Amino acid sequence: MTRDEKPLRIINSIAPIRICDNGGWTDTWFAEYGSIFNIGVSPHAEVQIEVYPRHRREAQITLFAENYGERFTVQLNRDTWDRHPLLEAAIERMGVPDDLAVHISLYSEAPAGASIGTSAAVTVALVGALDVLTPGKLTPHEVAYTAQSIEVDMLHRQCGIQDQLCAAYGGINYIEMFQYPHASVSQLQLSNALWWELNRRLVLIYLGSSHDSSQVHEQVIRGLEGAGAECEPLRRLRTTAARSRDAVYAGDWQALGQAMTDNTRMQQDLHPALLSDDAHQVIEIARAHGALGWKMNGAGGEGGSVTLLCGESSHQQRSMLQAIGAASPLFQPVPIHLSRYGLFVWETHTS
Repeated sequence: MTRDEKPLRIINSIAPIRICDNGGWTDTWFAEYGSIFNIGVSPHAEVQIEVYPRHRREAQITLFAENYGERFTVQLNRDTWDRHPLLEAAIERMGVPDDLAVHISLYSEAPAGASIGTSAAVTVALVGALDVLTPGKLTPHEVAYTAQSIEVDMLHRQCGIQDQLCAAYGGINYIEMFQYPHASVSQLQLSNALWWELNRRLVLIYLGSSHDSSQVHEQVIRGLEGAGAECEPLRRLRTTAARSRDAVYAGDWQALGQAMTDNTRMQQDLHPALLSDDAHQVIEIARAHGALGWKMNGAGGEGGSVTLLCGESSHQQRSMLQAIGAASPLFQPVPIHLSRYGLFVWETHTS
C-alpha cells in the first residue's frame, strides 16, 4: 500500500461551537432539570474520514489530531485510552466495520480550552461521520446524546448536555431539560435582519490560556449537589435562558445584554474565582466602549473566553477590540459567525 492510494470514499462532517450559554450549570445531573439558551457559531469542528479496504492497510484505524500534530493508531476493544481519550472512546463507541480501514483527521480553528464547547463539537462531528459507516442513521438528537454518553458513561466526566445539543442543532437554541439528561430543543426562527444584527453585535474574546476547571469547579459542584435542584443559585440561573430567548425574538439587545450580564454575575456568586481577573479586565474595557452585555463562556474559571454583546456603533466595536488587544497580548478576538446549521455530514466524490 502506498500513501497516494485513493480511498474508497471520503466522509466529511462539521459541527459548530457554542457561545453565550445563559442558564449553564442547569443542564447537569445535580440540577435535575434546567433551561439553557445558547448560540451555535463558526469556526466549526471538522472531521474527515478516508475509507479503505481493510486488507490494504497495515492498521485499521489511524487518527490524525491535526491541531496537536499527532498521528497514531487506535486500538479497539479497550476500556482505557491514553492519547486523546475523548476521540478514542468515541471511535470505540461507534466502531469500524471489520472489512474497512479508516484514516480519521480532526481539526478546528477554535482555540483549545476556550470553554466554548469545542470538545463536544469535535465529538458530535466524529460520531456523525462514523455513523455513516454502519447500518442505520442517528438523528442529530441521538448523535448529541451519544456524544454526551461517551463523556459521562465511558470517561466518567462531569458533563451537561447543552454543548452537544448545540453542536448537533446549530442556530440559536432554547433548551428545556425536563429530567436529566432528557431535553427538548426549540430553535429560534429569526428574520434575516435580526439574524445579521445579532451576528454583527457578538464578539468572542479568547483570554489567551486554556480553561482550567480544576478545584474551583469541584467546589462549586459539591456545593450545588448538597444544595439540591431547587436551590436559589440554580433557580436564578434557569431564569436567564427564557429572558434571553424573549429578548432575541423581540430584537431587544439591551434585554439580551442584561440577561448575559446577570448570568455572569450569578456565576461569580457561585464562586468568585469563576470570573477571573482577565475576564474582569476585558469586561471593563467592553463596558467603557458601550457593550450591552458579557457572558463568561461555559462554567467560568481561569482561562477560557468571554462573549460580548456590542452596541449600535460598529466603529466603537472596532475601537473596543483595539483596546482589548492593547491591554494584553494574550487577549485574542476569535472571528465568529452565527451558524444556521448544526452537524452536517456529506461525502466527497473520489475519482
